[in-house]
Amino acid sequence: MRNLEIRLTIQDRELPRQPAWPLSRPRTRRLIAAALPANCHCAALTLVLVGRAHGRRLNQEYRGRDYATNILTFTYSGLPQLHADLVFCHPVVTQEARAQKRSVDHHAAHLLVHGVLHACGLDHDRASDAAQMESLEIAILKRFRIPNPYL
Repeated sequence: MRNLEIRLTIQDRELPRQPAWPLSRPRTRRLIAAALPANCHCAALTLVLVGRAHGRRLNQEYRGRDYATNILTFTYSGLPQLHADLVFCHPVVTQEARAQKRSVDHHAAHLLVHGVLHACGLDHDRASDAAQMESLEIAILKRFRIPNPYL
């Protein structure tokens, strides 16, 4: 077993009346650890929950897209000592979960794994990269008995 340090901070911004992060801290840590490659020794990740307006502003500013998206990943230092912020737009995450007839915790788990893989340098701009990333996500989620999110 590798020696892995995960520092995890969960910030709830702009959402005083919304439910908190849907996954327990231990489950969140296990999902993160499962998504990190073997050469990662230390991960400092901040999970930030934002509202729709803030999510839209961030997506516009950093990606040039004028809508709120489910997750944005900001990586400050790469492997082997990963430092990143994962920004979840809570209203979008819950809306997508309902639309896809999935539980919010399963959808949040999928997006968490997706964001960690982005922080590790994976992307899905090309079809071949998307296929690789999706297969990793499916395999990781399966270990947690979470159904394939792409079906």
